[in-house]
Amino acid sequence: MDSALTSVGLPIALAVVMFGLGLSLTVADFARIAREPRAVAVALATQLILLPVVCFGLVVVLGLNPVLAVGMMLLAASPGGTTANLFSHLFRGDVALNITLTAVNSVLAVATLPLVVNFALDYFEPSAEGAVGLEFGKVAQVFAIVLVPVVLGMLVRRWSAAFADRADKPVRIFSAVVLVAVIAGTIVAERENIGGYLADIGLVTVLFCACSLTAGYLIPRLAKVGKRQAIASAFEVGIHNSTLAITVAVTVLGSEQLAVPAAVYGVVMFPLAAVAGYLLTRVKSERDAVAG
Repeated sequence: MDSALTSVGLPIALAVVMFGLGLSLTVADFARIAREPRAVAVALATQLILLPVVCFGLVVVLGLNPVLAVGMMLLAASPGGTTANLFSHLFRGDVALNITLTAVNSVLAVATLPLVVNFALDYFEPSAEGAVGLEFGKVAQVFAIVLVPVVLGMLVRRWSAAFADRADKPVRIFSAVVLVAVIAGTIVAERENIGGYLADIGLVTVLFCACSLTAGYLIPRLAKVGKRQAIASAFEVGIHNSTLAITVAVTVLGSEQLAVPAAVYGVVMFPLAAVAGYLLTRVKSERDAVAG
């Protein structure tokens, strides 16, 4: 990827995406943890603990290339994206819960993402140039690109909610464009190897996405969480912030190879999430019809 895009473009683009997330947040979104502790705790445990374990199992069983294995673990450690809110809205999930989960998980990711990535680097020992781990300085860099823009966005909303509401749609559109551009840039940068990468990680990304969506819904339901909250959890757990994962891989860890799994996942997660939403709403409609 072009050095200017790597060193300047990606961090700026991600900062705008995270700033847009901040524009939609208030302190009340964090306070919702106290009002819905079970739904929040179950979803976060699924995302922060179960997903990295599932991802690790998949890449080990399928014998993934060490570089791509670390890239998958980086993806698994990345928080949910704001796109989860859209899917939750379309398929009648609890969007307010999505907002809370994204907010909390984005904060926690500053600590959990380095832990997962450093474990993966130590275990798989990839040969990707620049992939030397997330030491304190790099963790601070992750903090800067994740939390600072979110806090600024929240401050803007506190200063002028009307302005934040007006800016919300343009920022969301920009975020979607950024995601497409980042994925395309990663694929172009690795175009000579992309055929082999797709053969290596196509299956694991599809399986991981399917597992994420399924676990995100079933585990909350088993924990007696309401259906709308479980739908919200499914999308929050299944839709990752690919832009963040790619930015950390390229600009923090200095490896475009590590970014390939997130780029591929960014493509496959949308149709799989749409299918999951259709199945969940269809099951509900059929049950309502039988009950009627």
